[in-house]
Amino acid sequence: MKFKNIFKNTQKMTTENTEKDQELDDATLEANANGEQLIVEELSIEEQLTKDLANEKDKFLRLFAEFENYKRRTSKERMDLFKTANQEVLQAMLPVLDDFDRGMAEIKKSDDEALVKGVELIHEKLRSTLVSKGLEEVEVRSGDAFNADFAEAITQIPAPSPKLKGKIVDVIEKGYKLGDKIIRFPKVVIGQ
Repeated sequence: MKFKNIFKNTQKMTTENTEKDQELDDATLEANANGEQLIVEELSIEEQLTKDLANEKDKFLRLFAEFENYKRRTSKERMDLFKTANQEVLQAMLPVLDDFDRGMAEIKKSDDEALVKGVELIHEKLRSTLVSKGLEEVEVRSGDAFNADFAEAITQIPAPSPKLKGKIVDVIEKGYKLGDKIIRFPKVVIGQ
């Protein structure tokens, strides 16, 4: 008996739900002529999905572009690091190279050609080793126009001639660069 009561209640509830659904469908159709609301709802779902897809594509493209920029930036930083990895060692070697240049100037005054030749070979070997590691001399000579971006003015003296006014009179210390970066500016005297 219990089972029959449950079955009757279920049938009754199903019939009531079906009637309510029919009433809602009729009300929707009457409120919107010829069922436009149903079509609009389907289009809005389609439009919503299209919009969501476009948003996801946009997010993907932005993320992809950001990743490409990251790769490019890290690759550039790595190349810069490789170019300047020896910078500290080369900067430490510059005073030794300066002393060697001064020593060479004094040894060339000697009459002993074998000594001069031997020291020149060692000097050239040191220079070529440093050049192979990327060290370049900054070219600044007497008579060149002074440019603060490429040289450091130590002092100014009265120009020995009118055409040396505002120009480099003497180079006190050579400058060097590693790749495109100047690691030591040449020290110069300017005529005023």
